[in-house]
Amino acid sequence: MATQTEKPSNYYDIVIVGAGPVGLMLSTCLARWGYKIKHIDNRAEPTPTGRADGVQPRSLDLLRNMGLKSAIMAYKPARVYEVAFWDPPKTGNAGIVRTGTWASCPSFIDARYPFTTLLHQGMIERVFIADLEKNGVQVQRPWTITGFTSDEKVNPEYPVEVQIEHVDGTGSENIRAKYLFGGEGARSFIRDQLKIGITHKDPIAYVWGVMDGVVRTDFPDIKMKCTIHSEQGSIMVIPREDNMVRLYIQIASSTDADFNPRKTATIEEVQASAKRILQPYTIEWERVEWYSVYPIGQGISDKYTLDHRVFLGGDACHTHSPKAGQGMNTAFLDALNLAWKLHAVESGFASRSLLETYEPERKEVAETLLDFDNKYARLFSQRATSDVAAVTAATADVPTGNAPEEENEFIKMFKSSCEFTSGYGVFYKANALNWSATHPAQSHVVLDAAATRLQPGRLFINANVTRVIDANVVHLEQEVPLNGSFRLFVFGGAPAVSAQALRDLAANMARKGSFYQAYARPDAAAVSHHERHNPHSLFFTVCTVLAAPRSAIEIARDLPALLVRYRENVYADDRWDRRVPDAKAAAHAKMGLDQERGGVAVVRPDGHVGIVVKLEEGSATVDALNAYFGSFCTKKLGGDSAQL
Repeated sequence: MATQTEKPSNYYDIVIVGAGPVGLMLSTCLARWGYKIKHIDNRAEPTPTGRADGVQPRSLDLLRNMGLKSAIMAYKPARVYEVAFWDPPKTGNAGIVRTGTWASCPSFIDARYPFTTLLHQGMIERVFIADLEKNGVQVQRPWTITGFTSDEKVNPEYPVEVQIEHVDGTGSENIRAKYLFGGEGARSFIRDQLKIGITHKDPIAYVWGVMDGVVRTDFPDIKMKCTIHSEQGSIMVIPREDNMVRLYIQIASSTDADFNPRKTATIEEVQASAKRILQPYTIEWERVEWYSVYPIGQGISDKYTLDHRVFLGGDACHTHSPKAGQGMNTAFLDALNLAWKLHAVESGFASRSLLETYEPERKEVAETLLDFDNKYARLFSQRATSDVAAVTAATADVPTGNAPEEENEFIKMFKSSCEFTSGYGVFYKANALNWSATHPAQSHVVLDAAATRLQPGRLFINANVTRVIDANVVHLEQEVPLNGSFRLFVFGGAPAVSAQALRDLAANMARKGSFYQAYARPDAAAVSHHERHNPHSLFFTVCTVLAAPRSAIEIARDLPALLVRYRENVYADDRWDRRVPDAKAAAHAKMGLDQERGGVAVVRPDGHVGIVVKLEEGSATVDALNAYFGSFCTKKLGGDSAQL
């Protein structure tokens, strides 16, 4: 999919500056999809210790979808299932007592991995770097960017000129690229050169001390995430890999009368403070692996791009407190959002206007993150014991629908906070990719929010199904890897009812000028019999789910030839699910689709739903999909002669 004609050696598809989480995720995606990348970082080696450490449930889903989860879990990271809260006792005695525990990812969130994974950033970086090297990309270290310009009049195809040099001045390069990405963190050179400002959402700034080390302690919850408030101050405890623990302690706040943003504290001072806060428990350090003091202010970049050639992501766009472990996770999703859109444009599938959706989609998430950051602080500092009990009850493992009739504002905030911190609460608003009542694709077959639980802009819902070809029970949402393709989930309902609708769907997808046929592979006739996901098109993968037991399904009998070609992506909806205990076809029911007539869900390459339509006899289903894809694709869609 990358540059097709021979170009000078200093011409690249993209220059990526910064090899932290956002830069590495972007580079990994694009390297896998065949792009020529110049990736630099001003550090001599990956992060040796410290920095970000929390991988949230949604991010773990993503890493699994990329085939990287097992490499990360091989480091034996800590897993946090619960958060413990410690406060001064009501009796007025000195010390601290546990006042409650909350689930990290409560059962009302349908998560595959209901825990936070904790290990230091350098380990995660190394997993990405190893994958990059498999795909021929080396991070060039220690090199830095010294200047750049972007002008399509000078070079329409490679408009970005970038100057880089070795940090000791011993070497320099001048590069041409289609795109430049700034993932160099909060002090972004690229953002500064673009003269893009930072808006500080919260006037309160903090100075934090952070310490990673191995401790000896009789504190009973040292292996859990803890928020501890005592008369001596407050501290957050985060368990880590290799018997380590991370302690966060607030050293100063701009609300202090003598606030100094450059205030610091020694390791010994922070340790002494921790000892006072943890009384009557004791704590001693066997070793300190990493220690840092840094100021944190809430800020968000005014723009993420000026010309859709030079982009920003990660900490270059948003800064916030470390309390909720969101920085690395938000960075991953910034990169993913941009990566697949760049791929869609550069491979000729989508018009350049698609890149205009990056900033509004991701900036709104950052705005939500910063608002949440404020609420999160208040949630922990202003809670009452009754609130702890209420939340504990509200998050008990009860069947969906049995929640209390009335929930106080605290519980509502807690639930929305949990959904957000897990990553499952990310929601992209209406645009060409996310259908709404104002979308150009208007049809009686489109299912709106009242008609289905699959909501455009939200993540596709998890479901267990049985793969027909080999009887394996699988996670439907994981069956298509992160390959840059749109995913068409055809929920076929009951075969006896939907047989003609499935035949019509396939026939209309195969017509000349349909969204599917317009982007057919030119080499389709030569594609391997064993190609599972992209036999016909590099831009679409099709999965068919039938509401029947596996033993009752015959792929060749029950499906038209186009869907038979995706034989390894045919599933029986025959697994029980506790969230819909009475459903005969649980996956259909979880999606909110008719269990006899089904429906078709288009899922973006990043796992978010684009549009959901009825599965109807005739051409209406494909007509609606043609209109949807036609709103952002490069070709005029629609036609009337079968091709496949």
